[in-house]
Amino acid sequence: VLEVKRNINPQEICNKIREGNISALSKAITLCESNNDSDREISSQILANLKPKNKNTIRIGITGVPGAGKSTFIEAFGNFLSNQGIKIAVLTIDPSSRATKGSILGDKTRMETLSTKNNVFIRPSPASNFKGGVGKNTPESIFLCESAGYEIILVETVGVGQNEISVSDMVDFFLLLKITGSGDELQGIKRGIIEMSDLIVINKCDGNNIEESIKAKNEFKLALQLFPIKSSNWKPKVVTCSSIKKEGLENIWDCINEYVLLTKKNNYFFENRINQNKTNLLNIINESLRISFFNKKSVDINLDKLFKEIEQQKITVFEASQKILSQI
Repeated sequence: VLEVKRNINPQEICNKIREGNISALSKAITLCESNNDSDREISSQILANLKPKNKNTIRIGITGVPGAGKSTFIEAFGNFLSNQGIKIAVLTIDPSSRATKGSILGDKTRMETLSTKNNVFIRPSPASNFKGGVGKNTPESIFLCESAGYEIILVETVGVGQNEISVSDMVDFFLLLKITGSGDELQGIKRGIIEMSDLIVINKCDGNNIEESIKAKNEFKLALQLFPIKSSNWKPKVVTCSSIKKEGLENIWDCINEYVLLTKKNNYFFENRINQNKTNLLNIINESLRISFFNKKSVDINLDKLFKEIEQQKITVFEASQKILSQI
């Protein structure tokens, strides 16, 4: 029997999540994101007592520079999937302010039509300055959504377009959204983002932008030929899309299904999931040790005093670290 704390019954939340209850799912994600010891203990109990309903889920990472139209694309693509009766969860990550640690969390308001669908769950979360374009509890959120029966998980990153490395450790398929005329063409992107991409989508291919979009598509196609073959044996594709006109969405879905079919056949899909679980295990251990260390009453961590001594050049960073770590 699971323990009851703070008027929250973990077993009850688990049962409701299995039933697809959105309120219970939201509460579980909030508990995972909390730094409160009691909340984290309850969230650990919830996570340990759940299992994904469907083994055929697809996790899709979506990134692109600000202005690439990520929210509009997800609104259009999400509606396309939803209309086919597919249960989808959208995990959006908003950048957090370094000064206030706050986040706008406005993505849900930008997906007005999608957010009204019964088979769609949208959850905005702050990045909390966690590097890699995703929130530090994104893997837990993915797991909870799959336990609630969602089949497709769309993970939208912060969207800086340069540091989305972490999201590749969490998803099955990585989609890079691009636009033309933003000064961010082929020469403007880092090699690592291209290497991770399974599909490059030239968005906003409409109106006066059609010709430029086709030109950009051909440039990316040529560039991809210079990259080594991916370990998945998948050859990344480049397609155009108009989120506003809802054009090219079916082609994108076909590419994703083609990728899943290939990688399941050659076993890469399953190997990648296993590697994701291993990475997640190490991340959970590291994060738990960090939190428990700083919350340990027996450890005297007077960071303000040490910061001042470093500022006054009385001690080095290494001496300061030894003062703390020697107490373990």
